[in-house]
Amino acid sequence: MTHHTLSLTAAQRGQSSMEYLVVCGALALALGIGMANDQSVLWQLLEAFRTAYQNISYSISLPG
Repeated sequence: MTHHTLSLTAAQRGQSSMEYLVVCGALALALGIGMANDQSVLWQLLEAFRTAYQNISYSISLPG
């Protein structure tokens, strides 16, 4: 009984991993297809991260 329950849990974990992989792959594909120009969602997100990092690194470098 315990072995069967353990096996079922492992199978469910494997299926959820596969579902996560499919969703992440679809999201990456959807964002990656739109990278043809500078106004795509992914480029805007990367630019926002770059700007935020520059602002944080600047504020950290200020004398305290």
